[in-house]
Amino acid sequence: MSTNNRNDAVAKTKKSRVASTRPEDERLPLGSTIAYGLQHVLTMYGGIIAPPLIIGSAAGLDQGEIGILITACLFMGGLATILQTVGVRWFGSQLPLVQGVSFAGVATMGAIVTSGGGLPAIFGSVIVASLVGLLIAPVFATVIRFFPPVVTGAVITTIGLTLIPVAAMWAMGGDPGAADYGSPANLALAGGTFVVVLLLSKVGVGAVSRLSILLAIVVGTVVAALFGMVDFSAVGDGPFVALPTPFAFGLPTFEIAAIVSMLIVILVTLTETTADILAVGEIVGTKVDAKRIAAGLRADMLSSAVSPVFGSFTQSAFAQNVGLVAISGVRSRFVVTAGGVVLVVLGLLPVLGRAVAAIPSPVLGGAGIVLFGTVAASGIRTLAKVDYRGNMNLIIVASAIGIGMLPIAAPDIYTEMPDWFRTIFDSGISSSAVVAILLNILFNHLSIGNSRRPSVMAAAPPRVVREDQLDALQEGDAFVGGRLVDADGNEVPVARAGH
Repeated sequence: MSTNNRNDAVAKTKKSRVASTRPEDERLPLGSTIAYGLQHVLTMYGGIIAPPLIIGSAAGLDQGEIGILITACLFMGGLATILQTVGVRWFGSQLPLVQGVSFAGVATMGAIVTSGGGLPAIFGSVIVASLVGLLIAPVFATVIRFFPPVVTGAVITTIGLTLIPVAAMWAMGGDPGAADYGSPANLALAGGTFVVVLLLSKVGVGAVSRLSILLAIVVGTVVAALFGMVDFSAVGDGPFVALPTPFAFGLPTFEIAAIVSMLIVILVTLTETTADILAVGEIVGTKVDAKRIAAGLRADMLSSAVSPVFGSFTQSAFAQNVGLVAISGVRSRFVVTAGGVVLVVLGLLPVLGRAVAAIPSPVLGGAGIVLFGTVAASGIRTLAKVDYRGNMNLIIVASAIGIGMLPIAAPDIYTEMPDWFRTIFDSGISSSAVVAILLNILFNHLSIGNSRRPSVMAAAPPRVVREDQLDALQEGDAFVGGRLVDADGNEVPVARAGH
C-alpha cells in the first residue's frame, strides 16, 4: 500500500470514528428500537391523520375515500421519515425527526379544494411548489448564521407553547362537536394518564422511564376500555391490506393561483423545518450546520413532491416528536427510522391504523401535556445561554414569543387579513421565526442606527456572588488583586455570608 493510500485509509478511519461519536448514531437493541419507534408513532398519529380528515371532508369525500387519504399520508410519512433519518447523499439530516403532513398548508389546501379546483388542483400545486422548494433549499439553509440561541431559543419555546392547545383539545375529547367534549370523565382520563407519565418517569429502571409515554398511553387506554370509553368497533371495518394506488383521485391539475398560494406554504414549511432541525440538534447535543440543514430541507421537499402521486400532501418535521426526544432522552435517529417503518406498515395495513386510531384522545392529551411542555422547557434552557447585557436580545425574545402567541391566544386575529399574510402569521411557529430572524438582523447584524445607550429593557441587574457560592463562577471570572472580576475586567461585588 502506498503512503498516500495509507494516509487516505487512516483519514477515513478517523472520520468514521468521529462520525460514530455523534449521539444520534447510537444503536439500541432491536426490541428497544421498535418500542421507542412505536412511541414516536403514537405521539404523532393524531396529528398526521388530522389534515387528511379535514381536507377530505372539505372535498366531500366519503369515509372510504377519506380512509384512502389517511393511509396514503401514513405511507408517505413513513417513507419521508426513513429518508430524513437514514439519509442518502444530498438528502436527509440524519437526525431523529419524524415526518408527516404539515399543518401549515391545511387552510390553503382547504381554500383550493373549495374554490372548485378539487384534490387534483391541490396535488398539482404541491408538486410544483415542492420542486421550487427543492431548488431553493441550499440557499435557504445558508441563513444558519441568522439562527443564534436568541432566535432558536425563542422559536423552540414558541413551538412548545403553540402545541399546548393541541394537548388541551385532546384532553377534552378531541372533537369540539362531541357531546362529551370537555366532560369531567375526559379530563379525569387525561389527568390520570398525565400522572402515570410522571410516576413512570420516576421509576429507577431506565427502560421503563424512557418508555413512560408509551406505557402511560397503554395504561390510559386500558383504563378507558374498563369504563367503556374506547370504541374498537370500527377496527374490523374495511380492508385488512391496501396498497397505495398512484393518482387514486385523478391526475393533478396545475392552476397558477393554487401554485402561488402553495409556494407561500412551502416557505413557511422550510422555516418550520429549519426551526425543528435546530431544535432537535440542540436537544440531542450534536452539530447542525448549513449543509445538514440543506440536506434536511431537500428531504422535506423531495418527499412533498412525491407525496401527491400516492394521494398525500406536503411533508415536514413534527414538532411534538421533538419534545419526545427531549423527555425520553433517546437520541438515536434509528429509533425514529423504526417509527418510519411502523408508519409504512400502518399505511399498508389499514386495520392496524384503525386500531391505533381507537386510542382515546384524552389519553393522548394527558401525554401531550408533558411532551409539549418539554419542548417549551428546552427553548427556555436555550434562552438561558443568551447574553442579555448591553444589547437588545431581550426585546428580540419578547417580540418573537409575543407575536408567535397571538394566533394561539386569539385564533381569529388575522381573519380580515390577506390570505398570504394569514398563511404565514396564522402559524405561531412561522410568525415567531420570521420576527426573531428579522429582529436579530436588525439589532445584532445591522449596527447603523443602534443607540450607544441600550434600551432600559436591555439593562442587566448587578451581579452579586455569595462567598459560599463561588462554584457558580462564570467562564472568564478571576480574582485579580483581591477583587473578583469577569472576563471583561469588570469587578463583581462579593456579599459576605449572612449579609
